[in-house]
Amino acid sequence: MRTRARRTVENALRRFGFARIGGVDEAGRGCLAGPVIAGVVVLDPVRRNTGIRDSKQLTARQREDLYREITSRAVAWAVGGAEAAEIDAYNIRQASFLAMRRAIFALVPLPDFLLVDAFLIPSVLMPQRAIVHGDALCASIAAASIVAKVTRDRLMLDLHAADPRYGYDRHKGYATAEHLAAVARFGYSPQHRRTFRPPSLFDTIDEPA
Repeated sequence: MRTRARRTVENALRRFGFARIGGVDEAGRGCLAGPVIAGVVVLDPVRRNTGIRDSKQLTARQREDLYREITSRAVAWAVGGAEAAEIDAYNIRQASFLAMRRAIFALVPLPDFLLVDAFLIPSVLMPQRAIVHGDALCASIAAASIVAKVTRDRLMLDLHAADPRYGYDRHKGYATAEHLAAVARFGYSPQHRRTFRPPSLFDTIDEPA
């Protein structure tokens, strides 16, 4: 069932005096290739956005339309990323937090409260609340999920244009059968996360020269 994310939590926080409430989410956590991208969105409490929901419940066209609406109407928004090499160096969880911190600290002024999908963000000294399934329930987190997803998809299209062998324009770096077959044929590229290795499929694949 597709449900529209609501502003219930944001409205409650405003009654406690918080004004710049930032929703935070990431895209690309489970991919084999490409960066993890985080988005942060501070929605305007006056200007309404229609149809905001978890980015996974939307088509690519719907996400693009909502991206333009969100970024034009939001009080503030930003994105941050962590590249494949950073994911390998820190692990995907810590790299996701790194991308989130980069997005948050790109905002001036900073948010005064953060709503985050599922987890609290370490080393961020501001009030925050983790909401399980926040991208489906909370409007600002859902907006951040859309901004992160669209930004990452666009980056994957750029990577495809630079190296079309892997089909990033179709699977966006996820471990589809097509993508796995391309890795089996061509080996890893600099965009691949070498720490993400399904053993039954990759134990016999040689590293690229």
